Amino acid sequence: MPVDVTSHKHALLFVVFVVLIDSISFGIILPVMPQLIISLTDVSLSEASRLGGYLMFTYAAMQFFAAPVLGNLGDRYGRRPVLLFSLAALSIDYLLMANAPTLLWLFIARLIAGVSSSTFALAYAYVTDITPEEQRAQRFGMIGAAFGGGFILGPVIGGFLGEFGERIPFFAAAGLGLLNVVYGYFVMGESLKPENRRPFELRRANPVGAMLQVRKYPIVMGLAFAYFLYMIGHMSLPSTWTYYTMEKFDWSESQIGLSLGFAGVFMILVQAVLIRWAIPAIGAFNAGIVGLLTIIIGFCGYAFSSEGWQLYPFLALASISGFVTPAFQAIMTSQIPANAQGELQGALSSVNSMTSIIGPLVMTQLFAAFTGPQAVFYFPGISFFAAAVLSALCLFIFIPVVRLHGLTSLGKA
Repeated sequence: MPVDVTSHKHALLFVVFVVLIDSISFGIILPVMPQLIISLTDVSLSEASRLGGYLMFTYAAMQFFAAPVLGNLGDRYGRRPVLLFSLAALSIDYLLMANAPTLLWLFIARLIAGVSSSTFALAYAYVTDITPEEQRAQRFGMIGAAFGGGFILGPVIGGFLGEFGERIPFFAAAGLGLLNVVYGYFVMGESLKPENRRPFELRRANPVGAMLQVRKYPIVMGLAFAYFLYMIGHMSLPSTWTYYTMEKFDWSESQIGLSLGFAGVFMILVQAVLIRWAIPAIGAFNAGIVGLLTIIIGFCGYAFSSEGWQLYPFLALASISGFVTPAFQAIMTSQIPANAQGELQGALSSVNSMTSIIGPLVMTQLFAAFTGPQAVFYFPGISFFAAAVLSALCLFIFIPVVRLHGLTSLGKA
């Protein structure tokens, strides 16, 4: 029987651990994905980026439809069973990818992962269940810090293991995923109280239905659109970083892993330490502005760096964008009742999925178009420049929407 961690002081630490292990599993495969695609298809790096974009599209398209269903199931039956299902299915996905004999297998694995991927949405819902409203921004920051911790370890481990073969990191990711399932089964308690559950309704358990339910909260809709633009730009990093650094700076898997690990170090410092001071000191609104400004500068830095070492200071600066998601989450969750938090997170997961559908396709196609033999001019950093523009648009929407609803002081001590 699982321990009822919701009444125990370590409840939050459990959720942090789940996100940490999950992000390690994800980060492990990033440095080696291009080589796996090339080994299965014998195409150029530029063409491999296109195929990588299609794989991400497949995952995100399935997640777009599945996330609201899983979020609503979490509101009906609790977070625990849905989260354990998601973790188990992701482990199967990594095993399929590790043994893929053809490109088709990779697409099948991504279909399975997309249907089951709800880890982060349920983690946010879990934290919302057990956290007073005034502490949510800081605790959402801890979730982000766990993701950052995984990004420190995952790519570094993946880059190291990738030197022994492009499939080895996938086996490691599957093993970590199964470890997470076992840990969750024996330790994870349920966070959603019976009185806060609601019946499952199919009309609400779809991307359109979920968004229609939250449209009665105008600030949520406005911020969701701004966040949509931000996340499309943000997708440039996971979808093109490996291809970009291989193309422009001829980096190896281990160099790519180290760069992502470096980014993860600063990400965890920001979200585990700095944000705990920033939200109470300046509020969620100002923290969101600071985060958006730094990511705009960071993206421009990536796009126009002429030497590989120049990427590192911009990676450090851009880590302050870790303020953005906790700030948005804090403002939006403050406007939603307790029995609809899972639905909100499901709707936001659908927004993320939409950006994951659009973002990788746009960013990888841009990269391929400006690095391939038919390029009008050579500009491998085009994806990051486009991301800077989208982040600027997000900032211009975020400021007036929050001011209009009088929430500029939310989160201040």
